[in-house]
Amino acid sequence: MSKPLVIVPTYNEKENISQIIKAVFVLEGGFHVLVIDDGSPDGTGQIVKDALKDYPGKLHLIERSGKLGLGTAYIAGFKWAQANGYDFVIEMDADFSHNPKDLVRLYAAAQQDGNEVVIGSRYIKGVNVVNWPMSRVLLSYFASAYVRFITGMPVQDATAGFVCYRSSVLEKIDLSKIDFVGYAFQIEMKFTAWKYGFGIKEIPVIFTDRTAGESKMSGGIIKEAVFGVIMLKLKSFFRKWN
Repeated sequence: MSKPLVIVPTYNEKENISQIIKAVFVLEGGFHVLVIDDGSPDGTGQIVKDALKDYPGKLHLIERSGKLGLGTAYIAGFKWAQANGYDFVIEMDADFSHNPKDLVRLYAAAQQDGNEVVIGSRYIKGVNVVNWPMSRVLLSYFASAYVRFITGMPVQDATAGFVCYRSSVLEKIDLSKIDFVGYAFQIEMKFTAWKYGFGIKEIPVIFTDRTAGESKMSGGIIKEAVFGVIMLKLKSFFRKWN
């Protein structure tokens, strides 16, 4: 029987974390959840600790000492998943911007249909974004177009953070060589999987901006993504992809 793990990085998500955990565990599919909390001063980690007894063997927590970045959180989660024998690993935000019900479709596209990387895509069928200002929609949409232009990767939503990986993909990728820690991490993971020849499938989802808590987007994150994509492409010329 396959084992799917949902990784949820958190920093100051006390308004959302209990609800997102409950929303995952009512789904069919046998999902487990790993929360990776970066020392949230609002007590997010303690809320998860208190919930562990309610979901024995299904809910897990890694607590880190500070805000160390999205990319390092996911890499820590990937390594934990590998060590604990999970066959599928899914990235998901804690703020309900990703609808937990869509986990079932992402997992099915990987587990049943045989896809190696499955992306919950905002842009595979038009623009499926709710509650974002037009400036943010345009920034995200053209960021993905920019990534396609620079890298040649045929992915409509390269910055998406709702992604399912087969364990074989994570085993092939040398996680120690993933450089980026912000949202560019999402681009680098997809690009690396694509260069190794893994198949990538995008399925449409509706992205809804958070209604509780604060966004983690910053100018530094955008700068990393813009210049990081160029470096990613240049460095790819000097790597062996086999």
